[in-house]
Amino acid sequence: MNDSMPELGFYALGGHVESPREMYGELALAERLGLGTAFFSERFNVKELGSLTGAAGAVTERLNIATAATNHNTRHPMVTAAWATTMHRLTNGRFVLGLGRGLAPQLKAFGLPPVTTAQLEDFIGLMRRLWKGETVEGHSGPAGNYPTLRLDSTFDENIPIGLTAFGPATLALAGRAADVVVLHTYFSDDTVVRCVNAVRSAAEKAGRDPAAVKVWSCYATVPDHLPIELQLKKTVARLATYLQVYGDLMVKTNNWDPDALQRFREDPVVAGLNGWCDAVATPSEIEHIGTVLPAEWLEAAATGSAEACAKKVSAQLDLGVDGVIMHCSTPAELEPVVEAYRSLR
Repeated sequence: MNDSMPELGFYALGGHVESPREMYGELALAERLGLGTAFFSERFNVKELGSLTGAAGAVTERLNIATAATNHNTRHPMVTAAWATTMHRLTNGRFVLGLGRGLAPQLKAFGLPPVTTAQLEDFIGLMRRLWKGETVEGHSGPAGNYPTLRLDSTFDENIPIGLTAFGPATLALAGRAADVVVLHTYFSDDTVVRCVNAVRSAAEKAGRDPAAVKVWSCYATVPDHLPIELQLKKTVARLATYLQVYGDLMVKTNNWDPDALQRFREDPVVAGLNGWCDAVATPSEIEHIGTVLPAEWLEAAATGSAEACAKKVSAQLDLGVDGVIMHCSTPAELEPVVEAYRSLR
């Protein structure tokens, strides 16, 4: 339809979905709109990433396909290395293997240990060696103990590795070892700048070109042409869910008021939720929770008219990031925003 905008991305199959086939229409429209990257998160229901990324790679021609994220310890390293190589060749180099720490309570329930920085760094090293055709003998490290790992001695693949980064240790690891960094949603502008600087500084200390590490802002983009209940679910309920999962880390990272977090947690509606807010809360409950959350916290998003959203998306690039993931909305919901953004270029 129009010229490509590689600096813009979106999450395919965002949130809770019934059928993974919904992504086909999303991907087709995203390509017509000229978006650069489709990101995929993993949930162990109908969002298993090996299946989704393979299907996405097969039905697209231009979109980059990035996982953001999967966990390194839910698949054997050989499976992950072969999956990434298959995707790399299937898409003619459009695949990014994005890793993350995951949710500690979920990993514990699965019988898996918490993901550490040392494990991630060790695992990234294994992937790089296998993609270059090495045979890894007698590996014993944080990522595990493996007598022999080998894909194909003829391989010489350059597959980008991404990290979803939150805390300082992961940001530093991303700078010294990753190619792509995805920041978290609802980061304040000051936090985004601080995170970008942390990644660039770590890359420079590691002797890398800081500009070679591509940093994405994950930015909730919810235009007001959507029904108000849907807007609140994509903003208030989404932020409330993050606070339920790792509120202390979000508040610390953004230098927000911890007393406000405590008031949120003690609110009877929040305390009475039987699950994550964006999955179980009723419209009236979400509306109430919106009065509990500080307005400042909700401002770290693009809301309002399509034109207003486009300007805020563009402003994220001024913070030093290389791209903006317009999170929380589908390509169809984002189409007016994309067209408004195009007019700003």
